[in-house]
Amino acid sequence: MARKAEAARRRVGRSGHGAPARGGRSAGSRAAKRETPYHHGALRDALLQAAERVLERDGLAGLTLRAVAREAGVSHAAPTHHFGDLTGLVSELAAIGFRQFNAAMAASCAADTPFPAKGLARAKAYIAYARAHPGMYGLMFRSERMDYSRRSLHEAAEASFAGLASAIAASRHEHIEQEALTMEQAAAIARAWSLVHGFTMLLLDGRLEDILRRLPAGTEPEMLLETMLKISVLRPAPAS
Repeated sequence: MARKAEAARRRVGRSGHGAPARGGRSAGSRAAKRETPYHHGALRDALLQAAERVLERDGLAGLTLRAVAREAGVSHAAPTHHFGDLTGLVSELAAIGFRQFNAAMAASCAADTPFPAKGLARAKAYIAYARAHPGMYGLMFRSERMDYSRRSLHEAAEASFAGLASAIAASRHEHIEQEALTMEQAAAIARAWSLVHGFTMLLLDGRLEDILRRLPAGTEPEMLLETMLKISVLRPAPAS
C-alpha cells in the first residue's frame, strides 16, 4: 500500500510540474490576466492616458507611478521603464496638455479673424479648456514638478507662448520678436496672460460665484471675462 501511494505521488509530480492547484490558476497567471498586453509604443501612450485619467479624477496628489500602473493594468515597473520617475511622467503629461491647449487656441477662430474678435475667441477657448480639463490645466503651470529640459515639454510650452505673443502683436499692429521683447511688449503679454489666467483660476476655485450671483440672471463667466478684456486688454493700440 505504501509503495502504491509513493508511485501515485511520483506520477502527480511528473504530470503536474508547474501546474496550478486544482480549481484555480497560479498567482503568476492571475497577474498576467489582470495586466493588459500592449506593444511597446502603445504601452507608453496607454500610460499617459491612464495618468490623465488619474490626474483628473484624483488630482495631482493622487498622481503616482503606482496609481498610473494600476489604472493602466500593467506592472508597477512599467511607468519607471518608460519615464524614469514621476517628474518624467508628469513632464510628458504636461506636454500633452500644452499641445491640447494649443490646438484649442488654434481652433477657436480662423487664422484671418480680425482683432479684437480673435483675441476674445482665444480667451474663451482658454477658459473652456481649463474647465474641461481642470487637472491637466493646473498641472501645466506647476513648474516645480516639471523638467523643461525635456524637448517635448519645452517645445509645447514655447508654442503656447508663441500663440500669446502673436495675439498681442496683432493687437499692437507690430511684429514681436519673442527672444528680444521690448518692455512695453513684455508688459502687454504679461497683462493679458495675468488677466485671463487669474480669472480662470478664480473661476475653477469657485471664487467668482459671489460676483456672478450679483449680476443679472443668466450671466455666464465668459460674459464677465469679455467685458474685462474689452476695457483693459482688447482696445486696439493706435497704429504707428
